[in-house]
Amino acid sequence: MYKRILIANRGEIALRIIRACRELGVETVAVYSEADRGAAYLRLADEAYCIGPPAPKDSYLNIPRIIAAAEVGNVQAIHPGYGFLAENPHFVDVCQSCKIDFIGPPLEAMTLLGDKNQARQLARRIGVPVVPGSPGLLRTEEEALEVAHQIGFPVLIKAAAGGGGRGMRVAANDLALKNEFQQAQAEAKAAFGDGSVYLEKYLEGPRHIEVQILADQHGNVLHLYERDCTVQRRHQKLIELTPAPHISEELRQAICQDAVRLAQEAGYINAGTMEFLVDRHGNYYFIEANTRIQVEHPITEMITGVDLVKWQIRIASGERLPWRQEQIHPQGASIECRINAENPQRNFQPSPGKIEEFIVPGGLGVRFDSHAHAGYVVPPFYDSMIGKLIVHQPSREEALACMRRALDELHITGVPTTVELYRQVFRDGEFLHGKIDTSYLDRFLQQRQAPAAVG
Repeated sequence: MYKRILIANRGEIALRIIRACRELGVETVAVYSEADRGAAYLRLADEAYCIGPPAPKDSYLNIPRIIAAAEVGNVQAIHPGYGFLAENPHFVDVCQSCKIDFIGPPLEAMTLLGDKNQARQLARRIGVPVVPGSPGLLRTEEEALEVAHQIGFPVLIKAAAGGGGRGMRVAANDLALKNEFQQAQAEAKAAFGDGSVYLEKYLEGPRHIEVQILADQHGNVLHLYERDCTVQRRHQKLIELTPAPHISEELRQAICQDAVRLAQEAGYINAGTMEFLVDRHGNYYFIEANTRIQVEHPITEMITGVDLVKWQIRIASGERLPWRQEQIHPQGASIECRINAENPQRNFQPSPGKIEEFIVPGGLGVRFDSHAHAGYVVPPFYDSMIGKLIVHQPSREEALACMRRALDELHITGVPTTVELYRQVFRDGEFLHGKIDTSYLDRFLQQRQAPAAVG
């Protein structure tokens, strides 16, 4: 086991990693930007170093400064969390050259699965279903139009690198495809430094299902079952559930087994996620892999009892997974709501500012992961998420009731949040009966007057 690691991240996930390390007896070195100076969670780290100005490129994305902090802090490994450098192969390469372990997948696996086009080609090669689309990357509008005419409109333009819905555009006809193609390339270039895009058939009314993977350095690969991440805005997840509602056991096993096969073929090690779309007829398609810990990992922890962050660290240090697949038995149902400082009345516009009141719910089966508190100033430079409300109960119905109660208790003032939106969603019949697809939230908002943005 490591003696000391550096956490190359901030906020909620940095605190989550610090907590896991403290329980493992591992010392932590935190890094922070000038915008995060004085953040309460930094006091829990053994050491903390300022690595630059607020802008991510000057701090949390600045590899030389992070490596310098790691060397000064005398760490053996770096945990990247999610976002920032978590899926950056160059950062992994630099860590290796500096003889610092990267707590994540090997460089080769990250490079392969982190490129959506290469990941799709891998899936095709081993017989895992993929959404019909271009056989490779597209350079011109003319190439995109040729593919679109072959597979039929509507189509989805997707960035080959990165995620979070950036570089992703839907086109319903030739004119729309011409208009959106260059915009998608430009957005991908700005977000990821890589403007490569490809085309997929746009599936209308699908559900977004992902599978959690753990793989050690000794050839053991396990799945920890699926999560339903269908409730999204602008291709970014808001509510996650496990088990996925209205998924047959046969379909669940097929998706999970294909996720394991993908990880095995890619030589994957550590925690990762394989993402799929499921259409209205029960057909499923692999879409991409996330080579890091996911924001929504707590709901998997709740139903399996497996601490994913601890096992990321244990696996990286060489430990062997202690279970066989048949020993992983999910228990009950778990739901997560991402609490964002956003204004649903203004198309989820990020709303930085000072939190005045911050009262979090409690009780059996309620967990709240957050670095925020009363008096905390949400900075304008980073992701707008300020916390995650998680519940776990013996059944889906009990979990839904528990989340309703917890949302009613959650009280945040000073900045607009998504809390009131969730209170309405968790009383909506379409959602409660699991009759949702990736367009659900758009329909919900169109049918109702936009909720008041209060906590």
